[in-house]
Amino acid sequence: MTRTLTGLSRAERRREDLVERLIEVFLDRGFAGLSVAELAAVLHCSKSTLYAVAPSREQIIVTVVRAFFRRATARVEAALDGGADPRDRVGAYLRAISDALAPASPAFFADLDAFAPAREIYQRNTAFAVRRVQGLVTEADPGGDADAAFVGAVAGQVMESIHRGEIKARTGLDDSAAYAALASLIVARMTAGRARPV
Repeated sequence: MTRTLTGLSRAERRREDLVERLIEVFLDRGFAGLSVAELAAVLHCSKSTLYAVAPSREQIIVTVVRAFFRRATARVEAALDGGADPRDRVGAYLRAISDALAPASPAFFADLDAFAPAREIYQRNTAFAVRRVQGLVTEADPGGDADAAFVGAVAGQVMESIHRGEIKARTGLDDSAAYAALASLIVARMTAGRARPV
């Protein structure tokens, strides 16, 4: 099999391109109501071409959702400035999550919640983000005043509510504004913890 300079064969590059295009469709429309035939029509390809991504509709969905969250995680991590103030990194991390998820429609998140295999991928991704926030809080406040476990748990609950659309329904804040508000709360909590008398 002939390989390109990037190490991928033509078939592998075609598959990666299809996954990227499917991500865009899923983010825009969700995926629960789309058959393989409808996806093929949207992408102007054959059903057999889509089955090169995975052998069934359900496996195509899992493959695409996993690829989306892998891509989003990579973008969020790339946005962190290792030389920045640790408290700023907490806020930057949450804002980067907001940016990565901004293209996702409410339909996409509703379908994630309704389809168990996709929901599990989402839950694992959120659990990773919670641990990451806890780690960033610990870096920002190594004395433990901010209680990283508590802050991480609160961040996780709020993040899940944002993703499910509950924060927007209750407050009118879109995802980006909700993540910015969460970042402000966490930074304020760490600042208050640092200011408390010993």
